[in-house]
Amino acid sequence: MSIKKQYIKNSNVCKVTFRIPKEEGKAYKAASVVGDFNNWDAAKGEMSKLKKDGSFSAMLELESGKSYQYRYVLDGSNWLNDAEADGYVTSTFVSVQNCVLDLTK
Repeated sequence: MSIKKQYIKNSNVCKVTFRIPKEEGKAYKAASVVGDFNNWDAAKGEMSKLKKDGSFSAMLELESGKSYQYRYVLDGSNWLNDAEADGYVTSTFVSVQNCVLDLTK
């Protein structure tokens, strides 16, 4: 997985590109990035599948100066953490680790 952060000058917005590489995504038909930035709603975080190599990608505009928890959902039921997350925190709902996206830097 990879995350690209692009801070917009004179704005409190950061364009964040989430990517699931082909090695992880090629076996799946659909993927979403979900987190506290979209109320964990898979429909609001749908990722595009690149037909060329089977990877998934999504770009979201998020408020900078905050940290967010997130995870990936593949085919609606397979939850996946990002190996390149800025950190991890235990979920308050179930005993799993959520990824942390830090936009405070």
